[in-house]
Amino acid sequence: MFGRQWMCRAAVALCLLVTGVASADVLRVVEWNVSTYSSGRINEFQTAIYGSYQGRSMTPDVIIAQEFLSASGVTNFVNLLNSASGSPGDWAAAPFSDGPDTDNAFFFRTSKVALATELSATGMTIVATGGNDPNHPRDINRYDIKLVNDSADTFRMALYSSHMKASTGGTNQARRLLEAQRIRDDAQSLPAGWHFILGGDFNIRSSTEGAYVELVGSQSNNNGRFFDPIKTPGTWYNSSSFQIVHTQDPTGAGGMDDRFDQLLVSGGLVDGVGPDYIGNPNVAYSTSTWNDPNHSYRCWGNDGTTFNLAIKTTGNTMVGPTIAQALKDSALNGGHLPVFLDLRVPPCVADIDCDGSIDETDIAGLADCLDGPDVTPDASPTYLTAECLDAFDADDDGDVDLRDFDVFASVLAN
Repeated sequence: MFGRQWMCRAAVALCLLVTGVASADVLRVVEWNVSTYSSGRINEFQTAIYGSYQGRSMTPDVIIAQEFLSASGVTNFVNLLNSASGSPGDWAAAPFSDGPDTDNAFFFRTSKVALATELSATGMTIVATGGNDPNHPRDINRYDIKLVNDSADTFRMALYSSHMKASTGGTNQARRLLEAQRIRDDAQSLPAGWHFILGGDFNIRSSTEGAYVELVGSQSNNNGRFFDPIKTPGTWYNSSSFQIVHTQDPTGAGGMDDRFDQLLVSGGLVDGVGPDYIGNPNVAYSTSTWNDPNHSYRCWGNDGTTFNLAIKTTGNTMVGPTIAQALKDSALNGGHLPVFLDLRVPPCVADIDCDGSIDETDIAGLADCLDGPDVTPDASPTYLTAECLDAFDADDDGDVDLRDFDVFASVLAN
């Protein structure tokens, strides 16, 4: 066995100059203000979520949502998700909390993620309760998740849902700033190694507003800092320069002229190491095409052609007429388009550091984990047993041996 093992390690060394693209799981995160939902609009939501056009479909794995009216509304939404044509039928919802005004909700596919309970008994935390001025009007909720197929059980992510105070003026801006402060303070208190995302209807018109600066700006403690993964600051309101990332209003009551709805991510999701945003966070989103190859982020349904108008249905180049009409009908008057992004998450086949490429780190990791047939890799100096098996046990037989090395070598070659 030792002779074969050393031969294999020598072969690994010869691969140092070879790199390739690793295969990882993808988690699609959707943010959506669903416009005062309690029931109905079943076909509209199902088509918007699972309809397909030219091979493109929203098909989310988790949904951060706002404007639910009741627990029964959450149940109704789970039911429409599970009964949709094309749905895997594995949707569930986090516990619902009935706060002032409309409420947040969180939906997830149980085959992909589960609620993590290290920080709360249910996986849902009310970060702060909403109320009258000077408080923010609605609750802030946090939903903690883990990955079902992550045998190393190391991935944790907190997803915040926020529906900030609407309208202009100093009082409304102050209420949004308070909400942003509470979100950032909570994110700052998360355990080391946790990732986090904020999804919400921010009602913020410019990246220079105090609430937005609070979320994304550098401070003395940046543990709770958020980042815009599409690097698109500016005065979004009523500016054709940002029409491709506008999300409100697809129905035409006010026209598409605001980037109210956004997904902001933690620094650990845009650092190029481990679980990460699929895209280049150092490159601004295109101003000329919705189909930006640098980003997985999309304002679903907005093909960039309907500034200050309802979204185009006939001729919509992103989603086609049927999905576009469904998005318009599901939004109601003054509603919102969903936005989504994709994350690369464990397990990452042949890519033990889950950084999206197979390189010297992974070659060294394979050498650490390669203990031979029928030997569980439990003495690696660097990696946990589960991490070794997730990355390198290609035939799923509980060890890392020459058969697995052959698979690793083929991935490198391709």
